Amino acid sequence: MKSRERVLTTLNHMEPDRVPLDLGGSAVTGMHVSTVYAVRQALKLDPPGTPVKVIEPYQMLGEIGDDLRKALGVDVIELSSCYTMFGFKREKWRPWKLPFDGTPVLVPEGFNTELSETGEVFMYPQGDKSVPPCAKMPKNGYFFDAIDRQVPINWKDLKVEDNIEEFKPISNEELEYYRNMAEELYQRTDYAIFANFGGTSFGDIALVPGLNLKHPKGVRGVKEWYMCLALRPDFISKVFEKQCEIALENLEKIYRVIKNRVHVIFVSGTDFGTQRGPIMSKETYRKLFKPYHKRVNNWIHEHTEWKTFIHSCGSIEVFIEDFIDAGFDILNPVQTSAANMNPSYLKAKYGDRIVFWGGGIDTQKTLPFGTTEEVRREVIDRIKIFGAKGGFVFNTIHNILPKTPVENILTMYKTVHEFGMYPIK
Repeated sequence: MKSRERVLTTLNHMEPDRVPLDLGGSAVTGMHVSTVYAVRQALKLDPPGTPVKVIEPYQMLGEIGDDLRKALGVDVIELSSCYTMFGFKREKWRPWKLPFDGTPVLVPEGFNTELSETGEVFMYPQGDKSVPPCAKMPKNGYFFDAIDRQVPINWKDLKVEDNIEEFKPISNEELEYYRNMAEELYQRTDYAIFANFGGTSFGDIALVPGLNLKHPKGVRGVKEWYMCLALRPDFISKVFEKQCEIALENLEKIYRVIKNRVHVIFVSGTDFGTQRGPIMSKETYRKLFKPYHKRVNNWIHEHTEWKTFIHSCGSIEVFIEDFIDAGFDILNPVQTSAANMNPSYLKAKYGDRIVFWGGGIDTQKTLPFGTTEEVRREVIDRIKIFGAKGGFVFNTIHNILPKTPVENILTMYKTVHEFGMYPIK
């Protein structure tokens, strides 16, 4: 099979020729730019010192070029906004070096940073240094952390419009960008196209601080936001209601120009779990989040052929039945290291109703710190469990981190191709 057919087959819970592979299809299935550089060097895809583009600067993810995709047998390609999470465009690339190891990279023109006397790197919204920074990379750090820019809140006079400033009707420029990119990727490649149009991730704590806003208003602190879930659910519902209205209008406009030239759509990146258990009760999810997930998924399934994708880290087994009922087709990252996330149990209970996109190997312990034999054993085990009867796209559990040994990464991909052929034994 070709890549697109392979992915679509497994998304329909049938067995393709082999387990499909994703790397770089989204901002939660990628690889740190330093690791991309190391892998490219190991595979001799570039001369030494050739920089790699930072395509997602918040997590410092590297571009997965077509040559690397082919070398590793990847089946998925990304289609996402021309804007970064910090609000500047991914264009006009210039050289930069990673502070912690000097890796040569390319960053967009709007990647305007400032190095503090203590070694922190500060990032600015929309690349505008005339306003306070919105994020910082700690000294010798690997990615950026949001800076708490919470302004004093008048709890008696909360304004919904303050918390939906970043959710706007899509511009004609962005529509044309999506039209052109979807057409190019659909016609030029055989990959399954994974789209992220934004705007449908309700309460995603990575987005709450408003990293792309110069002067965010409303409830923008992590602590304040989570308190509102319990103390001010009516306010949260009003924010989600307005966000949902804008999102559905945007999806309708986007579908008009791209039709079914994309195959998977990133709907939600909100985390509902910690390592040890759920962040919230099922009742809270059902009251505040599920109605809007259902509305978005229903619209997509009624009007398109797209498959819907939810990313939620942590121990989220208690929500999976609700995710399925809300209309999600795909679950990621399948964090099997968290409590109550046993792979065999998940596959047996839910595997015929939701696709597991991830769960292939632990990126906290096994991949960065294990031996090549330990990597090999875990990959084989996960393929046997999740791959049976289709419904499995191999991906690591979230992004591949910096300083992960290249030999472990290459062993992982080699093992997928060696043991991922159907029928799985």
